[in-house]
Amino acid sequence: MGVWTDALTRFFFHYDTPRIVLIHSSKVGLLNRAVQLLIFFYVIGWVFLWQKGYQAKDSVISSISTKVKGVALTDTPKLGLRIWDAADFVVPGQHEHSLFVMTNMITTLNQKQSHCAKFPEVDTLCTSDENCTRGAIHVHSHGVETGRCVYFKGAVKTCEVFAWCPVEDDSALPRPAFLKAAENFTLLIKNDIWYPKFNFTKKNILPDTNATYLRSCIYNIETDPFCPIFRLGEILRSAGQNFGKVAEEGGIMNILINWDCNLDLSTSYCLPKYSFLHLDHQTSDLHVSPGYNFRFAKYFEDTSGREVRTLIKAYGIRFDIIVFGKAGKFDIVPTMVNIGSGLALLGVTTALCDIVVLYLMKKKLYYREKKYKYIQDSNQGLTLRNQQRS
Repeated sequence: MGVWTDALTRFFFHYDTPRIVLIHSSKVGLLNRAVQLLIFFYVIGWVFLWQKGYQAKDSVISSISTKVKGVALTDTPKLGLRIWDAADFVVPGQHEHSLFVMTNMITTLNQKQSHCAKFPEVDTLCTSDENCTRGAIHVHSHGVETGRCVYFKGAVKTCEVFAWCPVEDDSALPRPAFLKAAENFTLLIKNDIWYPKFNFTKKNILPDTNATYLRSCIYNIETDPFCPIFRLGEILRSAGQNFGKVAEEGGIMNILINWDCNLDLSTSYCLPKYSFLHLDHQTSDLHVSPGYNFRFAKYFEDTSGREVRTLIKAYGIRFDIIVFGKAGKFDIVPTMVNIGSGLALLGVTTALCDIVVLYLMKKKLYYREKKYKYIQDSNQGLTLRNQQRS
């Protein structure tokens, strides 16, 4: 109880007041000025100049629209001579913040719903009907098994299925990419931004841009960094990738648009900065499900009115467009808050120097005696005395 009583007595009946002690010491004096200098450079250099602590900040709100242009010519035994334009290779259409450009494909022509043999794989081979289960549906199957074991193109036997026939054979991916010419296609990005706190809006198509310029310009970070039209091959090259290699199995690219703006300056200095990143880059020799692909079909009717489709396994590059940035403008409130924080940090100097003087220096006992002074109330019959606080 004595410990708690003493603690309560000190809490209620003792009062601490600062005491200034001037210490003549070159070491402590240099330490004091050095710490004050560091705090000064931190507040002025980092907080105010670099981080612009005198500004109010706002995050960007944006909208995006895109348009791809380009034409490719292919001539294959399966499809014959064919022209490919934006309606063919931009699948399944254009979205606000991303788009997919097909660069390679596996096609299965004239599929009809009927009975046919499964594609030969380890788990589809059979020797008799007993190896096949009627009505079975497997996750990777093309259809429903009929229970029969039949020949696949007269070579090996597999279980028969009711499915879209002939079944897809995706084992032979075209190399080089079927639509490698997409390297020279162009992508137009139209980006509108808004900073609601400052009611500031701007477009990435700059005010001095005209139709003639847009028809001829191509983005280049060195010669034309503000052109909103990008060559697809240049996008991948800027990300350190080879377009022909990525085009074979597909991939995912990020187009980053940075709108960091200092609105204390002229609005003409608020300009977009573009950068590019390949997200699904394979870092090891073990390629498990590499690239980017999906399937879609085109349906029609034959001369007899029967439904027929062309199945396309599309490989390509998905471009995700990400807009980010912050705008800043002078405001008295953050300015005063950061000034107050800087002044408060100067208290660190005193605390650090006190630790050195009272606990680390050889004359620490002497300095403690000079710094602390105990006074007891004379009205209680006690005497005035100085003593060292331990």
